[in-house]
Amino acid sequence: MTQAKIFLTGATGNVGSALVKELTALNIPFKALVRDPGNAGGLQGQVITGDMADKAFLVAQLKGIEKAFLLTNSSEEAEYLQLNFVEAAYEAGVKHIVKLSQLKADEHSPVRFLRYHAKVENRIKGLGLAYTFLRPNLYMQGLLAFREYIKNEGVFYASAGSAPVSIVDVRDIAAVAAKALTGKGHENRIYDITGDAALTHYEMAEIFTRVLGKPVKFVDVDPGQMEAAVRAAGFPEWQVGGLIEDYAHYARGEAAEVSEVVRTIAQRPAISFEQFVMTYKGLF
Repeated sequence: MTQAKIFLTGATGNVGSALVKELTALNIPFKALVRDPGNAGGLQGQVITGDMADKAFLVAQLKGIEKAFLLTNSSEEAEYLQLNFVEAAYEAGVKHIVKLSQLKADEHSPVRFLRYHAKVENRIKGLGLAYTFLRPNLYMQGLLAFREYIKNEGVFYASAGSAPVSIVDVRDIAAVAAKALTGKGHENRIYDITGDAALTHYEMAEIFTRVLGKPVKFVDVDPGQMEAAVRAAGFPEWQVGGLIEDYAHYARGEAAEVSEVVRTIAQRPAISFEQFVMTYKGLF
């Protein structure tokens, strides 16, 4: 069996599972860390179970690894866990970290997610590790959270106003990540990953209407209403606050830029919102 030189975290999530498909299609061996072995049934690589808070365990598992993909669930511990992983990777001799970050990551941002991503990015730089920072925009797949509303009521809600957002499909993020992990020339690069167009949520509703063949309406709600809805849906308090900050960021028009990264790095056009809706049509 070929010794894996690539290490994946977050391999069972939205982006991670799409990345696994990319690497498997390329017949690239990898080692994947999972927290719950019950979620790892479809993984084709070498799967290990462990905790990202256990630095000694991480150092042992990262020995001989050349490139690592860093992704954790959104949680109050995300910054700590990612920094712990970075320190372990440095100690183990990992040469290159490909980190999933977020568009406009900045330690001085009013958005907590953008602050923590920037802190981890800066630690990677500070240790002198080669890096590729993947900074995607709002995920198209995030709208799957509204699928029951769209399916049953023909409506979805957010506190986004009429600001355009260059929303991106996770399959495009994974395609760029796969190139960074398997190719050369991606060292010390920052890739802003967006879709092919900046769309308002009202324009997204029009596309839903056209593709699904039924009326779908977007309703803009105020931040307080969205906060109450997200909290009622059972999101943890830290994530509630983060999501409200994220959507305020979108509503300010700060996530409208369109990049050519998918086309230039993945060497294919970015997946359009219309293609996304077609793919998931049965769920809506």
